[in-house]
Amino acid sequence: MRMKFRIKPCKFCDDRLRKIDYKEPITLRRFVTDQGKIIPSSVTGTCTRHHRAVTHAIKRSRNIALMPYHLDVTQ
Repeated sequence: MRMKFRIKPCKFCDDRLRKIDYKEPITLRRFVTDQGKIIPSSVTGTCTRHHRAVTHAIKRSRNIALMPYHLDVTQ
């Protein structure tokens, strides 16, 4: 039996007013694992264009220390 996969709609395409901003780490944290890895677009459901923008925003946010490179679980 074959599995049928439902294509997830892009959250940013549905919400045309929503912008991807590197100054909002709370929004970007949904796209990062506990280890600091960026979650792939196949899991999050973002389209290619918006996933590139999310990745770019995460890297900018990490660079100016708004987001950590990895979350320390030992604390």
